[in-house]
Amino acid sequence: MDAVAAAFFFAAALLSAVSGSPVTLTLERAFPSNDGVELSQLRAWDSLRHRRMLQSTYYVVDFPVKGTFDPSQIGLYFTRVKLGTPPREFYVQIDTGSDVLWVSCGSCNGCPQTSGLQIQLNYFDPGSSSTSSLISCSDRRCRNGVQSSDASCSGQNNQCTYTFQYGDGSGTSGYYVSDLMHFASIFEGTLTTNSSASVVFGCSNLQTGDLTKSDRAIDGIFGFGQQGMSVVSQLSSQGIASRVFSHCLRGDNSGGGILVLGEIVEPNIVYSPLVPSQPHYNLNLQSISVNGQILPIDPAVFATSNNRGTIVDSGTTLAYLAEEAYNPFVNAITAAIPQSVRSVLSRGTQCYLITTSSNVDIFPQVSLNFAGGASLVLRPQDYLIQQNYIGQGSVWCIGFQKIPGQSVTILGDLVLKDKIFVYDLAGQRIGWANYDCSLPVNVSASAGRGRSEFVDAGQLSGSTSLRDGPHMLIKTLFLALVMHITLIL
Repeated sequence: MDAVAAAFFFAAALLSAVSGSPVTLTLERAFPSNDGVELSQLRAWDSLRHRRMLQSTYYVVDFPVKGTFDPSQIGLYFTRVKLGTPPREFYVQIDTGSDVLWVSCGSCNGCPQTSGLQIQLNYFDPGSSSTSSLISCSDRRCRNGVQSSDASCSGQNNQCTYTFQYGDGSGTSGYYVSDLMHFASIFEGTLTTNSSASVVFGCSNLQTGDLTKSDRAIDGIFGFGQQGMSVVSQLSSQGIASRVFSHCLRGDNSGGGILVLGEIVEPNIVYSPLVPSQPHYNLNLQSISVNGQILPIDPAVFATSNNRGTIVDSGTTLAYLAEEAYNPFVNAITAAIPQSVRSVLSRGTQCYLITTSSNVDIFPQVSLNFAGGASLVLRPQDYLIQQNYIGQGSVWCIGFQKIPGQSVTILGDLVLKDKIFVYDLAGQRIGWANYDCSLPVNVSASAGRGRSEFVDAGQLSGSTSLRDGPHMLIKTLFLALVMHITLIL
């Protein structure tokens, strides 16, 4: 509401309070009733007013999800983004362990040509997009990227570039461009499939290691980190989405799930604070329990430092325990299972042979206990992987791995699946709850805003989603009252 109108209401209320009698306010039409007004003129008038009213209102942004955690199938979750003008589609891995969105570009060295995931690979060409521009070293966004180690600069051509090395030994390098990202957004119950915003992303001209292989090839990686170069931060700075995103990754064979810029609202979510001043999503893991018994592990093993800590990373397929915690964990699992289960070693990994008359539920419940009293409860399927069948039995192996000489704990898709995860960057916390990710969810556009009113935004159709089965997005309204009148003073 305009300041003049607000002052008018206040003065009227004050007058009423002083005089003790009600005050009558005369409302006049913005357009006289006897004037013919075009519908387009009315829409333009409303649009201008809505922009004034909704300057601080965020949208829910939805990204389709495909893939599965199962390494015998795909072993990753990915989404689809549309970039450029005209827009082109790119399939990119969902990665909370990095910051930058990058896609393969033309004349790329090492970029795969085909994919075993049965998707069409594309190459982004800045010259073919009418809205594309290169990012120079003098650009503020590049300077911010240099500070967070997401960008570098070459003095020869003044071009903002990057080089990334990933934990599996693969790598990529390229340069930054700015162009439109097209996405599905939801506001006041209305799904808009043609929303767009200008974002900075990487244009890869070199890939190495596993990124060059065709079996699980995709067009790039979508980093959901919290640094300034991430799309989450960029859209937040433009007032399009708040600094919160959520995912719910399906763990069954069909895979897929939910990925939104917004906060999935679920009453059973528990939160733990992020460790401050860290480049990744570090949480303070304090202890591990098996069947309710805390394991004898020194809490210092999980303390965050340069080469220690617990990281939430959707770009990791399995999960990894600090070396000092690994053996106590495996030993506790082995000690808790019935004697009818046979323990075997397979390539150094602890496995278990169970008969067809048994199922995986004979294994104990595991709890990862974090700061703030939040526990991440793991079912057997969240720390075991079914390997194969032998005769009348099946083999299940410990899905948690250890990296010799490393004291880092990484919670990958094995643990993250079948749960809601909320990354509240504004509140510097992460929340989670066990959930059937094939079901609808409620989504608020912003986290930590106190009481909210929700509006049903409907169900997304297959035209904007890769997954089987819709989910419901519900949008938070920040205005307690919307008045469709105009005061003429």
